[in-house]
Amino acid sequence: MGDDVRIGLLVPDKISVAAIQGAELAICEANKKGSLNGKNFRLVIRSMEGPWGTGSKQAVDLIFNEKVWVLLGSHDGRNAHLVEQAATKSIVVMVSAWSADPTLSQAFVPWFYNCVPNDLQQAETLSKEIFDIRKLKSFAVIYDQEYDSGQALSSMLRVLKADNRPVPLQLSYEDYQDSIQGLLDKIIGSKAGCVLLFCSPKVSFRLFTLVRNAKPDIPVFGTLSVLNEDELTESELKCFDEGFQVTSSEWNSQKCRDFIRDYNEKYGIHPGMVAAYAYDGMGLIIEAARRAGSNDRARIQKALSEITFSGITGNISFDARGNRSDNYRLVSIGNGLPRDALKD
Repeated sequence: MGDDVRIGLLVPDKISVAAIQGAELAICEANKKGSLNGKNFRLVIRSMEGPWGTGSKQAVDLIFNEKVWVLLGSHDGRNAHLVEQAATKSIVVMVSAWSADPTLSQAFVPWFYNCVPNDLQQAETLSKEIFDIRKLKSFAVIYDQEYDSGQALSSMLRVLKADNRPVPLQLSYEDYQDSIQGLLDKIIGSKAGCVLLFCSPKVSFRLFTLVRNAKPDIPVFGTLSVLNEDELTESELKCFDEGFQVTSSEWNSQKCRDFIRDYNEKYGIHPGMVAAYAYDGMGLIIEAARRAGSNDRARIQKALSEITFSGITGNISFDARGNRSDNYRLVSIGNGLPRDALKD
């Protein structure tokens, strides 16, 4: 096991291929550029599918049996906490490439880094867009009972309270799933200036389509987690091209186009958000490992804390708590990725 640089990847289940492919592509490109002290980079994958707690066991297996240098996670917030606990006890760096749960960084663990904007950062961006840029007076939030949806909603309410903004109309999808027309009537009757979707990808797709058909002119925003290409078909993702906006940094257009080309050549499909963030997460881990020069965990942690990595999703650097530091904005979507990043 000492003949290669092993990096662990944890994914939700066996059908979650986007993160695997994004990370795998980054590994292949890194090995073409050259080894690290004669050692090639190697991806070691574990699925978190199974009873509650499986994620923690898989993280421990990667750390102690596979001897990975760093853990990369592409999963929901609940599982991210399990991995973070295992990584912290073992003093191994964990990089999150999908969960936006802000409580992951609130424990102030120096071994945790997140390369996606967390829910508080997304909420701040949404609040600014709604009230400062669009000058809207009110809005509606539709949420479901998923853990990540709850984190997104609580983060939004926290930001609104801190900024003394109006509380939105809050509608639970489960209360209306058997009478969607009643939910639509609530939104239309409230005269909300826009709609926020804090729901799972499939539910968000259904709601976005219905809201668009009922009220085509109303802006619809959501969280990054909605655009999960492992859970939505290509045609379902394509539907979000019609006016859906999410929080994003300034992507590197040239690197994004190169990534789409290389990903398509290798896997025969168009990449989405999950693949893109996994690709960048793996890329910055590899860069940190090269800077550290060894599997010394403290040196890898120091390299990550000081890094400014030029990725396809923009420049990635971190604050003292491991949150991604950036200036965020809302962007429109094209084929599951920021539309601006696809332009020549």
